Amino acid sequence: MKKIYLIEDDKKIADLLKDYLEKYEYDIQLVQEFDRIVEEFQAFEPHLILLDINLPSYDGFYWCRKIRSISNCPIIFISARDSGMDQVMAIENGGDDYITKPFNFDVVQAKIKGIMRRIYGEYASSTPIDLLEIRDLSLHLTAMEVSLNGHKAILTKNEFILLKAFMENLNNVLSRTFLLEMLWDDEHFVDDNTLSVNITRVRKKLEDIGVHQSIQTVRGAGYKMIDTWSEQ
Repeated sequence: MKKIYLIEDDKKIADLLKDYLEKYEYDIQLVQEFDRIVEEFQAFEPHLILLDINLPSYDGFYWCRKIRSISNCPIIFISARDSGMDQVMAIENGGDDYITKPFNFDVVQAKIKGIMRRIYGEYASSTPIDLLEIRDLSLHLTAMEVSLNGHKAILTKNEFILLKAFMENLNNVLSRTFLLEMLWDDEHFVDDNTLSVNITRVRKKLEDIGVHQSIQTVRGAGYKMIDTWSEQ
């Protein structure tokens, strides 16, 4: 039975969706605490997330980024916000699809079924979903390890978050503000010094497996990762 985590603050809509989707033998968990979404996600380990944008405290874009820092679990946004910019932001923040309220229940179910088939079923890629690869460099998302040509290094949570962001944005500059937001976990404030320390540690872990000078400082802008390991 596939599991779906439903993050919706309108109880009537949430209950209706839950009742409808359970008819198709999905295991549905409704969000319980809106300030503990990541913790609930990790405990439930869903196959897919349905995510509203307008939520208490932080919006759906924020929670999508937080979940994307630790998982590739497919995310479908469901929102009454129907502007093109909202849909663009949903995709740019890591969403896989966008459904506008009011919605047709059959359309929701069809989109869920399509994504489930693509990710977990007959159309699934032969590449493991928990593996992020750039040529011979592999980031193991579940084990939080990075490896190259048989050499591997175990990453801390912050090192993993940073390296995943760099690999997903190869050759693109990531601002310090963006990276600080990635590391901030709602409980511990992250300052510039903490970011610098973790960047240094990621560089050291990469050097340990034979990747040198791939994370570069871009003065006045932030950092970017370039492919140096293919040239070595």
